[in-house]
Amino acid sequence: MAGMATAAGAGTAWGAAGTAAAGGRGGPLGQARVDAEVARLEDGLIRLRRDIHRHPEPPGEERRTAGVVARELRAAGLAVTTGVGGHGVVGVLRGARPGRTVAYRADMDAVPPKDIVGGGPAAAHLCGHDIHTTVALGVAKVLARLRRQLSGTVVFLFQPAEESLSGARAMIEAGVLERTRVEEIHALHCGPFPVGRFAVTPGYGMPGQDKAEVTLQGPDAPDAARRLAAGIGALATVTTPQAPADIERMVIDAQTPDGPLARFVALRASAQEAKVSVSYRCWPQERYTEVRENISRLAESYPGTEVRFPTEPFPAMVCPAPDAQALARHLRRGLGTDAVTTLHSAFPPFSGEDYALYLGRVPGTYTFLGVRAPNAPITTGYPHFTEFAPDERAIGIGVRAMAGWIAERAGEPAVRAASPRP
Repeated sequence: MAGMATAAGAGTAWGAAGTAAAGGRGGPLGQARVDAEVARLEDGLIRLRRDIHRHPEPPGEERRTAGVVARELRAAGLAVTTGVGGHGVVGVLRGARPGRTVAYRADMDAVPPKDIVGGGPAAAHLCGHDIHTTVALGVAKVLARLRRQLSGTVVFLFQPAEESLSGARAMIEAGVLERTRVEEIHALHCGPFPVGRFAVTPGYGMPGQDKAEVTLQGPDAPDAARRLAAGIGALATVTTPQAPADIERMVIDAQTPDGPLARFVALRASAQEAKVSVSYRCWPQERYTEVRENISRLAESYPGTEVRFPTEPFPAMVCPAPDAQALARHLRRGLGTDAVTTLHSAFPPFSGEDYALYLGRVPGTYTFLGVRAPNAPITTGYPHFTEFAPDERAIGIGVRAMAGWIAERAGEPAVRAASPRP
């Protein structure tokens, strides 16, 4: 592929992994072996996360982070390809035993100032991507050390530009899924749950996104635009949480079957001169047709108004229920019955996630990793807030959970085809 550099000594791009550290011999890879390796690596992973955290890079500019990732993967013995879909990095680890090809994805970019709640002076790791990257590196290191017991192949996708919803598409268009023959994919994202707890998303996930632009005509167009923006804004059924208590309630609602977030429209409409800009997310994603019709209907009451939807809605991320339920069972076996909660709605704050594009091609899971320290305000575990300060103990917990899960999935004998998605 044009623009892709392959690690020296790793063979051709997307090639077989090099020799990993020994990690013992004998029976199949079990959770106890995983836990022992995590214990050895945990302090180093925390130092690695702190290094990445000190050097945040906005979407599309992840040069240093990609270099750190490539260095760590090569040191672990993986085949490494850089420059995939921008600054994306792909690491391939082949186990010593036959099995399936399973992918694990982590996003690397920091939150740009405009997307920080309340704004900020510069890009910052306020969404936990530094945690995501570190957990993925930890999983790669653990499984590489246990390669002799590992079945199948694990493909690690370190993705750029998630915050701009462009990195996943770029990596997919670079052929990463086809060339590595990925059969399923998995990921974690930091969430405002107690450290040590995971939130699975069977049949749910994250909403997509749609936008509209309305242009009004006539001498009173600015006043009309303000009135129209207010009318369109009234289509929203939920509002952005303004206080910690609002966030607490929203997180509880997301865990409530048939609760107030089972169906929603989260919408912002702003007027500037003779134009109204609209951005909205909704659940389920079929509601985009309804919302578009309502925006057009409201605009029709203003003569000469032009309504434009610049693009097709960005798709919602919908996690296959069987995969999420299987992961929940795995986590409860390994970490205890209280280690898992289930989300019954798309997760607030209604942000998009381009991981949806991977799940549109192959089945998999997307799970929230609890990062809220005991007695800490919920904003310390809630992405995009300036107070976001995840408990670093979540790193080792995430590596334990995902290394065991990925090893189990790669060793599965059956191959299940992906369900077609819109």
